[in-house]
Amino acid sequence: MNYYSTEISNLIEQLSRLPGIGGKSAQRLAFHIIDMPMEQVEQLAGTIQSARKNVKYCKSCYTLTDKEICPICMSANRDHSTIMVVEDTRDLAAYERTGRFDGVYHVLHGALDPAMGKGPEDIKLKELLVRLQTENVEELIIATNSDVPGEATAMYISKLVKPSGIKVSRIASGVPIGGELECIDEVTLLRALEGRVYL
Repeated sequence: MNYYSTEISNLIEQLSRLPGIGGKSAQRLAFHIIDMPMEQVEQLAGTIQSARKNVKYCKSCYTLTDKEICPICMSANRDHSTIMVVEDTRDLAAYERTGRFDGVYHVLHGALDPAMGKGPEDIKLKELLVRLQTENVEELIIATNSDVPGEATAMYISKLVKPSGIKVSRIASGVPIGGELECIDEVTLLRALEGRVYL
């Protein structure tokens, strides 16, 4: 039995499709939106549409940005000879919050997961290899998650890159097995970075 009008039910249904939003959270958000002043609702809707329309991949590191090249890749204060490979933009943001990594990044947008049909062509791996051939890179830090796909991705990248003579390291195990980088505190991430091991 539907307790709400069609409009409210449709809003709840749309919100519940977002990751991490269950039925109760969607209902709470829907009523919050309905209670917001119309000006704020229009601003929220416009911001969502604008972000979806204007956010794209950085042409260098493939993080999400609204510019051709993201601010990190554009910065002359960053060490462009050190690239940290992460699975997604949220992992990049987690390391940026530590305030201690001064290199640049490469965002894979996923990890190798044959069980789910995700191979090398499904992530930004080819783009990483092109960067390594065209840029003066001395060290590649692999900071994929410490779950099975993340570890498989780290080993695969290591085997591809090591013959080129570029130093390849892996973040240390301050990150728990199965842990998602975006959920880990800055101190643990910093220890993992500082204790990285060379592969």
